[in-house]
Amino acid sequence: MTREEKSQVIEVLTTKLTEGRIIYLADISGLNALDTSNLRRACFKANIKLAVVKNSLLEKAMEKSDKDFGELPEVLKGNTSLMFSDTGNAPAKVIKEFRKKSDKPVLKGAYVEEAIYVGDDQLDTLVNIKSKEELIGDIISLLQSPAKNVVSALQSGGNKLSGILKTLSDK
Repeated sequence: MTREEKSQVIEVLTTKLTEGRIIYLADISGLNALDTSNLRRACFKANIKLAVVKNSLLEKAMEKSDKDFGELPEVLKGNTSLMFSDTGNAPAKVIKEFRKKSDKPVLKGAYVEEAIYVGDDQLDTLVNIKSKEELIGDIISLLQSPAKNVVSALQSGGNKLSGILKTLSDK
């Protein structure tokens, strides 16, 4: 690869890193062609972009990016694949599901909305992160809950009151 081609790759990676809010670094080495194809298919279905990158170029792109990747450049050893997503827990779910059949991919680290996660032991934590849509749903149900309780209390209270009035009128 020529110096000019490397600088173009670094520019493209820098742009992707700058625009990406959710970035996972994984090791998919050792997967055979069929497993790699299945992983790519699973990523595509989950709206995740998967790309294999050269560590030195990725490290330079991280340095050029305006984001603070913390300890992530330190995990750039061996084979590295990038996973870009719009949902914080989607790549973690794909990795966890895929690992039911294989011991790969191994999570090296993740950058999720300015939070840094390093190591494969963080996979369960990342799976449990709620997406924006899930959080909005939780908030809406929490906001609706008091209103439902008030309506329910009024309805049940109304039945009790009418029962008391009916009993009094019968007497």
